[in-house]
Parts: sequence; C-alpha cells; structure tokens
Amino acid sequence: MSAFIADWLNLLIRWAHLVVGIGWIGTSFYFIALDLGLRKREAMPEGVYGTAWEVHGGGFYHVQKYLVAPASLPPDLIWFKWEAYLTWVTGFGLLCVQYYWNASAFLIDKSVMPLLPDEAVVISILSLVAGWFIYDRLCKSPLGRNTLLLAVLLFVLIVVASAFFGSVFSGRGALIHVGAFVGTIMAVNVFGIIIPNQKKITASLLAGQAPDPRLGAIGKQRSVHNNYLTLPVLLMMVSNHYPMLTGHPHPWLIVALILVIGGSARHFLNRHDAGDHFGQIAWTLPVMAIALAWAIYVTAPQAPAAPAGMQVSDSEVLAIVGKHCIMCHADKPSHEGFDAPPKGVVLTGLDQIRLHKDQVLAQAVNSTTMPLGNETGMTPEERQKLGAWLAAQ
Repeated sequence: MSAFIADWLNLLIRWAHLVVGIGWIGTSFYFIALDLGLRKREAMPEGVYGTAWEVHGGGFYHVQKYLVAPASLPPDLIWFKWEAYLTWVTGFGLLCVQYYWNASAFLIDKSVMPLLPDEAVVISILSLVAGWFIYDRLCKSPLGRNTLLLAVLLFVLIVVASAFFGSVFSGRGALIHVGAFVGTIMAVNVFGIIIPNQKKITASLLAGQAPDPRLGAIGKQRSVHNNYLTLPVLLMMVSNHYPMLTGHPHPWLIVALILVIGGSARHFLNRHDAGDHFGQIAWTLPVMAIALAWAIYVTAPQAPAAPAGMQVSDSEVLAIVGKHCIMCHADKPSHEGFDAPPKGVVLTGLDQIRLHKDQVLAQAVNSTTMPLGNETGMTPEERQKLGAWLAAQ
C-alpha cells in the first residue's frame, strides 16, 4: 500500500471515528443527565417514573420515562446502539491502518521489547479480548455488587494494563492501547450487555410480563461505567500528539492520573445534573487540581544531562540528524511509511533544525518519542549532543 493511499485511509477512518464517537459520547452524556434530571410531578401518566422539561433550539421538550411499557409503542422506537458499534469498528480500523500496518514504526520500540510486527499485533488483539473478559468477570462476581470496590478494581485493572502495554510497546503504542483497551470494554458493554438486556426488558413489557429487575440494574451499571470512562479514554486517543505523555518512562502513572482527573470531572458534572448541592461535590475540584498538578510535574522536560561544557559541532549535529531524522523529515522521505515529511517538518539543514528547535527538543531530546519506535537506535549520548547544540542556539 502506498503512503498516499494509507494517508487517505487514515484520514477517512479517523473522520468517521470522530463523527460516530461524538454521537456515542453525546447520547451517553445526554441520557445520564436526563436520568439524573427526572422529577416526579403531579398528574403523571400511569407507568411514568419521572419527567423532565428541557429547552433547546428555541423549543420546549417534555420527556417522560416509563418503567413499564405504555399501552402502545410506535414502530419507529429509536435504539441508541449504532453509534457505539461504529465507534469501535472505526477505532479498530484506525488501529489497523496506523499501528498494525506500520507496526515497526508506531507500535514497536526494540529498546522496550524486540518484537516482530506479527507478534505485536497478536499481543494487541489478545490483550483487548482479555481486558473485556477480566472486566466482565469482575462485574459478575460478588465484588461487582459493591460499587466503590468495583470502581477501585476497574481503576487497578486499567493501570495494570497500562503498565503491561508500557513494557511491551512503544510510548505511542502503549497509551493508544490503553485507549483501545478501555474503548473495547465500553463498546462490548453496549453490544453484549446493555442492548441485549434492553431487548429482553422490552419483550417482557410488551408481553405484559414483569421484566427481571436485574437486567435493568446490570444495564444501568455498565452504562454508568461507560459514562465515567469517557473523558479518560478521549485523552488516551489524542495522546500520541503529545510527547510529554508518550515519552514518559512510566505510562501507568500518567494513566492513573488521567483516570482520577477524568473520573472526578465526570462525577462533578453528573451530580450537578442530579441537583446535588455544590458543597456535596466540591471535593472533586481539589482532587482534580492535585492530580493535574502532579501530572504536569511528572511530565516536565527532563533532557538527558550533558557533561558540563560539552561542545558539539555543526557537522556532528548534521550527522546525528542525518542518521536518525532525515529518513522521514526530508523533502522526499525515504521511509516507506511517508511520502511527505510529517507535519511539514524538514530537517535537512542547520537553519531548518534551528527553525524547528522546540519540536526537536520535545520529541528527540526531552523524550524518546522520535525516531519512531527508535528504529535507528538513537543513543542517549546522541540525544545529549543534540540537546547541547540546540541549547547553544
């Protein structure tokens, strides 16, 4: 596959992933907020649990939630499921095009583990499958009846998975796989639990039978899990644009902090929608602030220390860049994965290296994000020399 065709596939799948992902996230946020905003009012129709009045786009909406089936249901009953299904399908397609197809560059870092591309892909797929089964077993076990304990166990599961991915894949590959790991759990929750349970409940109600209350409770539990995981998984999905995240030596710590920040933010918003007094949810704000400050602190630039007074010549820098960067960052890249320099960054001359000084420092000196997967084996000494020369410019 040519780099041009691969780029178009990447763009189109990424676009589709964003579109359906926005739809899925939007419905998740809306229905959780709607459930929390329902109120009991006088003269509600029989079977209605609560209602909500809403205003949007210049019009007013009156929404009612039934716990039993009304006398009749229209044939155009809307099921909110395809947004979730297509988000996972397009996300996995993007994983294939971006990370599986270019596994040597994006997924594998031989300094972390010298994998073959096929081995990396198999590990990736098996880990996503294993993640769902472990999570599902936890939810169905007696431990799953304790909401707080289950939340802690889910937190531990994701952090352990991130430590595993960090010990196997490149920095980019590790964090994107945490996102895929969590995203797979969320999507299978919809496909394997929430929708099947809703169908059973609907069938029972239409048949005039009392549905099993466990089905609704389980579906609600998984839906709430999805809601709280949404904010963290979004950051994982865009992490590859930020070398201070992908270049960190302990991705599990970054993931843990992101889970705390995102989960706390989601809890604050959910309970605000439920009408909780600010004093009851204010504790989430210092928790988020402390976790964010910690994340900023641990990701602060830490360039490899160069010996005092190190002098690096222009020719040495050109040799380092020529060996490790030019294969991608040239007018006509020689790397098979690119037909144009990534982000338009060309590093074939000293003036161009100076022009892109900040990017080079962030990607190749303060972190090991570049070269991709350290394919060319750039050494700490070479990073020191490059950093010392850039610092003198």
